[in-house]
Amino acid sequence: MFQRPFFRPFFPSHARVPRLLLLLALVLGMWLLIAPSASARTIEDLPYGPDRRQRMDVYLPAQPKAASVAAPVILMVHGGAWRIGNKTMGKVTRNKVARWVDKGFIFVSINYRLLPDANPLEQADDVARAVAAAQAAAPGWGGDPKRFILMGHSAGAHLVALLNAAPARATALGAQPWLGTVALDSAVMDVTPVMRARHMRFYDEAFGSDPKFWAAASPQQQWTAGVPPLLAVCSTQRPDRPCAAAERLSRHAAGLGGRVEVLGQDRTHAQINDELGLPGPYTDAVEAFLKSLDPAVAALLR
Repeated sequence: MFQRPFFRPFFPSHARVPRLLLLLALVLGMWLLIAPSASARTIEDLPYGPDRRQRMDVYLPAQPKAASVAAPVILMVHGGAWRIGNKTMGKVTRNKVARWVDKGFIFVSINYRLLPDANPLEQADDVARAVAAAQAAAPGWGGDPKRFILMGHSAGAHLVALLNAAPARATALGAQPWLGTVALDSAVMDVTPVMRARHMRFYDEAFGSDPKFWAAASPQQQWTAGVPPLLAVCSTQRPDRPCAAAERLSRHAAGLGGRVEVLGQDRTHAQINDELGLPGPYTDAVEAFLKSLDPAVAALLR
């Protein structure tokens, strides 16, 4: 318990109450940044590998559906330039959990190894391992291992798009097929032209100087026939034009009989992540894609 003298050096008597209220407001604000939905049950730091970063948090409906109804699962991969970020960040989980767990989905948010300990291909393998582990555990949570949806933002969007482009990478690590993927604002759907043009320095840290690595890490160059549908959400505000890259991927996928939908949004890179799940046309558009993947998913989103 705090003693009154603790506050005296910081709060003059005439300002003590207002400043204390401000401090309490800041603490509450930080709590809201990381707090999950009050209607979700949470399993924290479930391991899917030996590294301390290979962990996932699982958000379950507070009131599970009937035992005969297995819940679809959304698996979320945070961003952070392949170097930083965390599964617990409010902008990664808060509005998505509140929206979809309340509707009967299970939501999984994962960590993965980061630069310099793991390059983007190794990070994609971590995501694949997380998918495999979550699918294996899903029946115990009341979830359906055959009704998984991958989702990621920024660097995480690149990783899930890469797995979606070449699912054999994931199945080799034990993952089962998933329904589809939502990539939230990646500008590197094709790494090679990005690296050959003027680009931000952190791309060098992620992708190096080897054109063979660029090709191996490019969702567009790895795209194969018969892969799940992908929704590429992109910011129309960014100067590096991620929507143009997404449109090129869409045309390339269509040539192979695939489906890539492009959803441009007049939002910042951060808003595309944080505001998904809030009521409105943006969330409705993403949910229209989700409904198209599976009748059971569509039934929960009615």
